Amino acid sequence: MKMYKVLLIDDEPSALEAMQLWIDWQALGFEIAGTCTNGQAGLQLIRELAPDLVITDVNMPLLNGLEMVDAWQQTGGRDTKFAILSGYSEFEYAQTAIRFGIHHYLLKPLFPEEAAEELREMYRELEREEHSRKMGRLAAMEETAAVIKGLLYGKPEGTLYGGSAAALSAGFSCWNVLLIQTDPLNYTEVRGKAAAMSAGEAGMVLADLEGYTCAVVYGSTAPGEGNTAAARIAEELRQACPGIRLFIAAGDSVPELSSIAGSYLRAKEALQYCFYSEPSAGLLMFHDIRDTPLSRDYDHIRLADVLIGFVNTLDLPGFRREAEGAASSFREKLVSPDTVKKFVIHLVYKMRELVPAPEAGQLQRKGTEPPADFNYHMLTLGGLMEYLLAFAEEVIRLLLQERGNRSQDVVRDINRYIQEHYRESLTIQRLAEIFYLHPVYLGQLLIKKNGIGFNELLHNLRIEEAARLLEERTLKLSEIAERVGYANYGQFLKQFEKKMHLSPNEYRQAKS
Repeated sequence: MKMYKVLLIDDEPSALEAMQLWIDWQALGFEIAGTCTNGQAGLQLIRELAPDLVITDVNMPLLNGLEMVDAWQQTGGRDTKFAILSGYSEFEYAQTAIRFGIHHYLLKPLFPEEAAEELREMYRELEREEHSRKMGRLAAMEETAAVIKGLLYGKPEGTLYGGSAAALSAGFSCWNVLLIQTDPLNYTEVRGKAAAMSAGEAGMVLADLEGYTCAVVYGSTAPGEGNTAAARIAEELRQACPGIRLFIAAGDSVPELSSIAGSYLRAKEALQYCFYSEPSAGLLMFHDIRDTPLSRDYDHIRLADVLIGFVNTLDLPGFRREAEGAASSFREKLVSPDTVKKFVIHLVYKMRELVPAPEAGQLQRKGTEPPADFNYHMLTLGGLMEYLLAFAEEVIRLLLQERGNRSQDVVRDINRYIQEHYRESLTIQRLAEIFYLHPVYLGQLLIKKNGIGFNELLHNLRIEEAARLLEERTLKLSEIAERVGYANYGQFLKQFEKKMHLSPNEYRQAKS
């Protein structure tokens, strides 16, 4: 609850004491700022204390209550609300007070309940007036901010200047722009702190721009003073926003507010150099970077091909080495941040195309997909390269996963083929030709997925089938050997005894 200051004026000390004791001012939203016993002293206290409400008796020595109100209003002083304290016999004074815009009366003798009700109404009026003043100030600030934003963007001067902007420009010989950029999550907080700092300063206004950026436009009496002001604002803002990443840059001073677009363009140029600094770095002034222009000198086609090649070969260490080398080259040549960001976006989408559709959804779920406003994010070169490496690592992981799944499918097909053709003269060389794989790689893949090598798997299938045929007792041993795929009986005998620990004859007898 906002507390409003009240001044009590009455030439009767007992009446003043009664008003202070009988009314719960704090509960009603008021605090007594002072008291006095005549209108002359009342005028002086109104000047000194700036009360929101003055409650005054009418009949007083030196200067009565209505004369005091008239005298105050004649001076053009601040908008102060008055209430008349009068008895029934003095009601004609209350009628006269209407001419001075006074509509509230407290009647003597004072009854606390009646006085409290009247004071509640006065409090509501003060609140409405305060709200109206706030809205007026906000409207004026918005109007000025809109004018300033138009000037920053180079709109014709003649269509912009209004009373608020003209008043803003009075008394200053230099103008400059301070740009403040932060990330989307913290922009509202940072903008609020910057607005609060600007609100109390003459010749200073805040304007919202695109890309989570706001501009503080401020006037000064000399260029050097403007640089000092920029440094002070930047330092205060960093202290007010601890732990929040900020980029802050200022342009060069211009002599007229109407020329502020030039300062804005130079501040915007200086802001780009934050890409090669840390977010906690101080203020970047345009005159500090004036002689170090940004470049677009790099072989993006060769670099993209090399980096994509490392992803294709699943070589994350190689990708990291090349990316770190590229970052050093970007920094050394001061390649334009927009150019670097566009290159990274292009590379990210090229890497994404390598990931099959079923696995590509995981990129979005893990938050590694580039956001729609990626190009406008407040990023340093270090942060951008961290993002690129994280994306490459995730793409390589998904490609390894996909190739692992694919090799599992290949092994399943190979196993099925072996089960269907083990009775034939089957070799690993033959399998490699059928499935377009290198024999060594195929042998290693079967061991990895099956736990046993090709030859062992082949002999197991043949001996299992031979054991089944031996139990049927319809074929000779040599016929069984030939039927399960052995070219001679000796080889069959050796493999059978190795697996079953019995000869074929002994096995048949044991099963009889």
